[in-house]
Amino acid sequence: MLTQVVKDRLSEIVGPKNIITNQGGMAAYGYDATLMSQVPVGIVFPRSTEDVSALVIYANKIGLILVPRGAGTNLSGGSLPLEGSVIVCFSRMNRILEIDPKNFTATVETGLVNFDLQEELEKFGYYYPPDPASYKASTLGGNIAECSGGPRCFKYGVTRDYILGLEVVLPSGKVIEIGGKNFKSEFRYDLTRLFVGSEGTLGFVTRAILRILPKPPAKRTMLAIYNKVEDASRSVAEIVAAGIIPTTLEMMDNLLINTADEHVGLGLPLDAGALLIIEVDGYDVDLDNQVRLIEELCKKSDVRDFKVATSQDEADQLWLARRTVIGSVGRRSPSYSLQDVTVPRSAFPQMVEAILACSKKYDLPIGILAHAGDGNFHPLVLFDERKPDEVARVHKAEVDMVRAALDLGGTMSGEHGIGVLKKEYLGLEFSDLAIDLFRRIKRSFDPHAMLNPGKIVDIVPAELVEKRKGTVDGTSL
Repeated sequence: MLTQVVKDRLSEIVGPKNIITNQGGMAAYGYDATLMSQVPVGIVFPRSTEDVSALVIYANKIGLILVPRGAGTNLSGGSLPLEGSVIVCFSRMNRILEIDPKNFTATVETGLVNFDLQEELEKFGYYYPPDPASYKASTLGGNIAECSGGPRCFKYGVTRDYILGLEVVLPSGKVIEIGGKNFKSEFRYDLTRLFVGSEGTLGFVTRAILRILPKPPAKRTMLAIYNKVEDASRSVAEIVAAGIIPTTLEMMDNLLINTADEHVGLGLPLDAGALLIIEVDGYDVDLDNQVRLIEELCKKSDVRDFKVATSQDEADQLWLARRTVIGSVGRRSPSYSLQDVTVPRSAFPQMVEAILACSKKYDLPIGILAHAGDGNFHPLVLFDERKPDEVARVHKAEVDMVRAALDLGGTMSGEHGIGVLKKEYLGLEFSDLAIDLFRRIKRSFDPHAMLNPGKIVDIVPAELVEKRKGTVDGTSL
């Protein structure tokens, strides 16, 4: 536990109403969306960049580990507390500081929830394209830390494509501003992109300048239903090969169709092998022709039924099934492992086959969920964590799926980061030289490993670990 001296100083920095040090309160912040957990020794809620800077300076003084957290929806352990660490939760730094339609930008604090930004932008006729499935809960800071994507990323790209500038508190406690409203390149190292996806290991992002876009004047939402998941995967390959770029191209297999329908009761076809949710946007005059072309391509892959939503309510119902599907699997299994691998779009059918093979090999139900347009798979492995044999098989299946993606020219993580869970797999994708460079980058920013250590790569020397033990048991304070 923290000594009273440390508690008092932290309370002075953030205010007495913005600190939690009781066991029950801390336990609530000891987990994320993985199966891992670790109770921190304190939670602080900064209200400003100045608060964050003061926290980091004090942490340096006493050797305290700080771990950033938004909403805790991440799936790789990036915001998990470490033993003896204090969580810096940004959820109360949630203001929209400026919406500037003339310059296509919004400036926000990073504790802002993605959905809350979208609702405000709606009033101006604009939107922010990155939309992870957790967008009603996840914060912009978390999206930046993991470089989140979402259904719209096939056409519009991921978080890194919409971050123009950042305000960052460095591990020294100093504050820097990088990037800005200027859309064009400058003669400098691109530090903005370096921080996006760095999982809070290089600095704590407190503000962001986001690129926003005018809402498209029209859109069409389609549902394609298939008897076999393999047929749906061939349709994905056909659409991509034809040069059509839908806004979204999402796939769910039979297992997930059933769990989603049980959860929200939308009348989905429970006997279908798979379905695709396809959306196109743009000018109304162009969209009907795109819909016809997509329908023709789906028919080539034996689509069973093809429907176009006739109203916004109907389209919203389809998206409700997709956005709630991950939580719906709790009806079938007490535990699940959600993976995040990506392959080249042309290799989509082969990755589907690899996932089906894993399910059969390890005798585990695996639901196939995918941002199909950009080859990003989120296989959901269902199991019971109380059964050690099942847990062991899950880990073997995870490795097999990572290897399969890499063999197809893909990557081990599309948008969920590395965190703790995938750190051990880095050597499968990157050379020793590349991993050493990752460590050098971490050391150059954070030589004492004060900010979110142990995530992505390890750099903490043994003597520093021993020194830090005194911070939380009172021997050095």
